[in-house]
Amino acid sequence: MIKHIVLTPLEHRGAQHIALNFPYNETLKALVQQLPNVTWSQTHKAFYLPHTSANLNLIFNTLRTKGYYVDYSALKTSQTTNTAQTKKPLLKLPQLDDKVLLDLQRFKKWLEQKRLSPNTVDTYVDVTKQFLRYSKLKGFSTPSTKLIEAFNYDYIVAPKKSISYQNQCINGIKHYLRYKGHTSETQELERPKKPKKLPEVLSKEEVKQLLESTQNLKHKTLLALIYSSGLRIGEALSLKLTDIDSKRMLIHIKSAKGKKDRYTLLSESFLELLRAYYRHYKPKDFLFEGQEGQQYSTASSQKMLKQAIKRCNINKHVTLHTLRHSFATHLLESGTDLRYIQSLLGHNSPKTTMIYTHVSETSIRNIKNPFDNL
Repeated sequence: MIKHIVLTPLEHRGAQHIALNFPYNETLKALVQQLPNVTWSQTHKAFYLPHTSANLNLIFNTLRTKGYYVDYSALKTSQTTNTAQTKKPLLKLPQLDDKVLLDLQRFKKWLEQKRLSPNTVDTYVDVTKQFLRYSKLKGFSTPSTKLIEAFNYDYIVAPKKSISYQNQCINGIKHYLRYKGHTSETQELERPKKPKKLPEVLSKEEVKQLLESTQNLKHKTLLALIYSSGLRIGEALSLKLTDIDSKRMLIHIKSAKGKKDRYTLLSESFLELLRAYYRHYKPKDFLFEGQEGQQYSTASSQKMLKQAIKRCNINKHVTLHTLRHSFATHLLESGTDLRYIQSLLGHNSPKTTMIYTHVSETSIRNIKNPFDNL
């Protein structure tokens, strides 16, 4: 039987990459790992490498000669869609000498000592490397606010990268300047403000419709878990069997965002569904397992939700995080104290949880319209 490898576009750290998606297979995994510049993304649960014609040919030549079928239709669709929105190409930056590269390795260790997440460390080091190459291109050996602003425009604003990525870049450069002792320069650097958009929320009827239309038991259990416990998708997929406490009717979330542990609700109705799921699939370690017992992927979860939303004809921009937003909003509408909702969601500040008061139908309906008193 011919094994399929699906190539999909992946935007990672502000750059375009090719993601290689395939069912877990040790032989194929070893083959993919031999590709030059290939990297594993823990966030996207996929191997990826820069999206270039040379890399695309390399993938074909390597995998097809071994009898694998390479499906690259998603890449062709992406290229067609983006033709009219071609971004300004990045500047061609010079390479750094060995001394600077060695210092970047020390900077990476300095960041790791602060116990930042591996993804954050990699992002900060990568953007700092680009900034130093940009400085070399412009002929500057000492960083300045004006140089950073020029880099910000040429490398981030002009190519139309996201505000989130821009904030990550500024954070990374600030850390590097502190590492080098240039603290005075960091005081004038400001991060752009993100637009404060209200979260999309499903009604209880829409959540029920979504679950009823999902026939696959694993998919239904995952969606029900996220909604009934208000979990982030990463938290749901990282759950292990031992994290479910059916005696206390709690779920133990370990090392969540901010490296914090917390407990959240275990619904009695969901527990019945979970037991049916366990009897059918019999997971060994992770609650939701993919091929060969490894952790179920975020990409598969997102694809499953997209199909479910299409079946239901729900005309909203729905993501897996929408179910978490809906959980919080419905708790608020049922009269749950905001402090408890904050604890269940794992928010540091009550200000973060307060956003749900702006989307709660009950709160809005209880406001007396002054027009009615005329």
